[in-house]
Amino acid sequence: MRTPYGKECFYYYQDFYRGRSVMECRLLGPHGGWTPPVCKDCPVPAILADNACPNMTLRGEAVSGLFGLGRRVKVTAYCRQMDRVVSDPHIGCSECHRSLQAILPPL
Repeated sequence: MRTPYGKECFYYYQDFYRGRSVMECRLLGPHGGWTPPVCKDCPVPAILADNACPNMTLRGEAVSGLFGLGRRVKVTAYCRQMDRVVSDPHIGCSECHRSLQAILPPL
């Protein structure tokens, strides 16, 4: 679904059908401190576009910005297959890609 800032994000949800007014980030959860301006600089849509690994799970947290002004999303990634934290979510753990290359023929 498209965020208020025009990015496509799997975790963003909105519902305005028949008078409802629901806007939320399902990555941050109901008590995560999400507001629409948080979506402006959120790294999650770029991570999801760069890496579609089915074994990677994302966890997000809304933290205060510089000098307490504004809020931003801090993302941590975890690989379920390799059972470890991923240092760069845009790339992934790199081990899953090797195992997929062994299974799938080259293009």
